[in-house]
Amino acid sequence: MSSYQTFKFFKPNHKGRDFVVGDIHGHFGALEQLLTQLAFIPKNDRVFSVGDMIDRGPESHRVIEFLNYDWFHAIRGNHEQMLLDAADSLPIRKNWLSVNGGDWWCDIPIHLQPRIRTIISGLPLALEIATPIGRIGIVHADIPLGFSWQHFVTRLQNDEAVQDQALWSRSRFKQIQLIGSTQPISGIDLVVFGHTPVSRPIQTSNIAYIDTGAPYTDNKALGKLTLLEVKPGFCWHQIQTQSTDRSFRLYSS
Repeated sequence: MSSYQTFKFFKPNHKGRDFVVGDIHGHFGALEQLLTQLAFIPKNDRVFSVGDMIDRGPESHRVIEFLNYDWFHAIRGNHEQMLLDAADSLPIRKNWLSVNGGDWWCDIPIHLQPRIRTIISGLPLALEIATPIGRIGIVHADIPLGFSWQHFVTRLQNDEAVQDQALWSRSRFKQIQLIGSTQPISGIDLVVFGHTPVSRPIQTSNIAYIDTGAPYTDNKALGKLTLLEVKPGFCWHQIQTQSTDRSFRLYSS
């Protein structure tokens, strides 16, 4: 990934609202229902994904559909990375298909697989949005402790260890579990992470975790998809994925 453009910046949205969605994991129908509840306007509003759009859920094949929408913008999560790595590694492919929810890939027509892989390979590992409440960064998993946002973005381009942390690490979250807090990330107003399932969104320092375990529908504490609205206000929106009779709930912060 050393020559890959790992970062993307988005200018302010002067026409509508901005949302950040947690790990979708194939629950695109739940996202659509939640956006309908919120009267989402595709020509004005935007949705930004923290990654892990695929695997474990029922509609992973729809990832190519959403990545072609003008209003939907995503970064790469570790599950998208597994899809890419599986093309060149048989052990990774076996692990992804059998353990990590990648079995849906076997149902994708062979001629469509390269197209999906190409679109996913073009996703950045981090992005930044300019909003009325400040500059918001989005990273799938983690940023190394002690890194400023600017240092992280610079190192992300060529440092594979930093790239791996952005995709896989839970070091900062473990620190929160141990001591109840973590140091803020300087040079940015808010950073939104996915990757680590939590029973409800967590906000501490200038960090938010919004993966509420959409595919874990047998877990009463999880099984929800979360949207963080960052423009014009700042609040959480959630929908349950535990059944087809989904309920809509709003959490304000």
